[in-house]
Amino acid sequence: MARHNFGSNWWTKRWLDVLESFGWASRLQRGRTYARQGNVLSIDLTAGMVAAKVQGSRPRPYNVKIKIKPLTDKEWDRVTTALAGQAAYAARLLAGEMPEDIETAFAGVSLSLFPRSTGELDTSCSCPDWANPCKHIAAVYYLLGEKFDSDPFLLFLLRGRDKQSIIAALREKRAAMTGVSVATATVAEEETEAKAPPGNPPPELPCDALAFWLAGAGLAAFQVHMHPPAVPRSTLKRLGPPPLGRSGREFYQLFENYYREISHRAYELAFNAGEDDTSAAGT
Repeated sequence: MARHNFGSNWWTKRWLDVLESFGWASRLQRGRTYARQGNVLSIDLTAGMVAAKVQGSRPRPYNVKIKIKPLTDKEWDRVTTALAGQAAYAARLLAGEMPEDIETAFAGVSLSLFPRSTGELDTSCSCPDWANPCKHIAAVYYLLGEKFDSDPFLLFLLRGRDKQSIIAALREKRAAMTGVSVATATVAEEETEAKAPPGNPPPELPCDALAFWLAGAGLAAFQVHMHPPAVPRSTLKRLGPPPLGRSGREFYQLFENYYREISHRAYELAFNAGEDDTSAAGT
């Protein structure tokens, strides 16, 4: 399947910009065509390692390996402490969103989320091309960007920590900082509806069947304020793409489009319904 782009989020663009900053712009361009044509047959990510198969001019696909220097346990402890110390970072990450200024948090503890030099990348390809990156490695770089676009936590995985480890560390550190237990903090994150405070039960409904369906005077003062969420499509981002390879990514992107379209349509109905009804009445 041909591709036209490899991500729209800032962290994906940042990933490609970092690679180009190493003087690889022309080499990456060679791999872009391969990536667009679907020549990357498979790509698997583990902690600090990417293994891929890329179809070249020969019948047998080439084996590509990309290793990125992972952070040590002590370095990750510094990073998660810095992230947990800022409520905005923690909230966005727990919702599956990559904060735009997350590099500031890494820099604050003298570390980096993205590779800072070619020395942090160890790559190999079974093709005969002497250039590094060859077009097969470059194609994998682009497909990595596509994966990062769907799941930003894969950037952390390449640095040695998976999503579950990051979330657990953030919850534990946030709980320690706020004096709230981890279990309580977890429940608070997942609850979407506020509970009535103790000793303040909801009002009793009228017993009169005729008055039961009357709106009452309070409805006139009821107002709904619609605004975009702080983290768009947070539920979808928490779930991530299903583990179905390329089909899973396509399914995920399809549902992202559905979420976006439904949100847009709901906004239109909320704010244009009156105008539509008026124009329809006049025709």
